[in-house]
Formats: sequence, structure tokens, C-alpha cells
Amino acid sequence: MLEMTLNIPDLSTEFQFLASRSSGPGGQNVNKVNSKVELRFDIRNSLLLSEDQKLILIQKFAAKISTDGILSVISQRHRSQLSNKEDAVNKFYLMLAKALKPVKRRKRTSPSKSSVEKRLSGKRIKAEIKQNRQKIDD
Repeated sequence: MLEMTLNIPDLSTEFQFLASRSSGPGGQNVNKVNSKVELRFDIRNSLLLSEDQKLILIQKFAAKISTDGILSVISQRHRSQLSNKEDAVNKFYLMLAKALKPVKRRKRTSPSKSSVEKRLSGKRIKAEIKQNRQKIDD
């Protein structure tokens, strides 16, 4: 995988917001007000992301990207459109940070001498128990 540092620019200029009726809380207000917010972001045509970042995002969000290459984040948690808009932006940046965080390589380690001895002695004890279960031939 490509090595990179986590530097996410301010992408708010490339956001598109769509509002629609929410299925969430709000009582009678739900039927009148468009409080559900959908944040749409075109990854492929972004001018602020590097090519490496675009590739990583397309790979990691393959299930969430439409055929047009648009990543969609929906929020309908709150009753107001403004709160849902802020929530969608926060969700988007959290998703990006998680996806672009470099993968920590696993360091190979070997078991300690005491753990190896403990395992082998446990095996010896089990073998003795099984040996004692057998019939004795005279």
C-alpha cells in the first residue's frame, strides 16, 4: 500500500448538499420540513485531493460510491436541517480520517522461552492423562 501522511485539506468548497423529508424525530414537523441532509462529494473530480488519496478512498468506499463516483453521506439524526448538515460534515471527515490513516505494520515476534516451556509442559500433562486412561495389558 502507498505510504502517506494524514493531511486532509478543507473540502467544504466541493460539497453538495441535498435536503429531503426525514423519517426521524420531529412529530408533525416531519411531514412539512426537509430536515434530512445528504452530503455528496465527487471523489474522482476533486481538485483538493491527491491521486494517491483518491485511489485509497475509491478502494475503501467502493460500496458507498455511486457509479458516477460520488460518495454520499446521509444524516437525519436531528430535528433541524442545520444540525443534520453539521452532523453529515463531521461524519464525512471522520470517514476520511479513518480511511486515510496509514496502516500500522505488524512486527513479527517470537514467543518467550517461558511461554514455550509452559505450552510444552501443558502438552506433556495432557498426554499423561490420556496415557493413564488406556487399559493396562498384562
